[in-house]
Amino acid sequence: MLYPPGTPTQPEIIAIALSKLNIKSTDVFADIGCGSGSVSIAASGLAKHVFAIDNRDDAINAASGNIKECSIKNISLLKGDAIILLPDIDMDCAFIGGSKNIKQVMEILIEKKKPKMRFVVSAVKVETVAIAMEIMKKNNVFKELLQIQISRGNELAGGTMFKPENPIFLVVGGA
Repeated sequence: MLYPPGTPTQPEIIAIALSKLNIKSTDVFADIGCGSGSVSIAASGLAKHVFAIDNRDDAINAASGNIKECSIKNISLLKGDAIILLPDIDMDCAFIGGSKNIKQVMEILIEKKKPKMRFVVSAVKVETVAIAMEIMKKNNVFKELLQIQISRGNELAGGTMFKPENPIFLVVGGA
């Protein structure tokens, strides 16, 4: 897989985030700040259609290559600012993987007022978590906050030690 600069979302985090969204085969899903497209690719097997959105050229190039490599046809890759693109997308659920314009992005998702709109914010910064929770609580859509810590086994002197990854926060919201 190709990765743009930044930290790609780990497969375990993707699995938990998508399970919290409870994506159905009739759902339209948006991956906001799609980076390498790994979340979009995972969601494409669950959702009817996926919109992968990023405003960085390197992310669009990486996601495009990864989507083509996987031969996936139900993903539309959109380059641009999410706050401009999102109002025109009729979606059921979303994954927010970037913190740029997070307040405006969340307000757009909340304004859609779809009866079953669901979204998950993935964050590494406590400040992003605080912003997401504040907006969700103010709009009565906060569901759950998770801190996920993954450690991976590595060989050490003929044995195995665990090396921790940075913790990830998932803020779950929805109607």
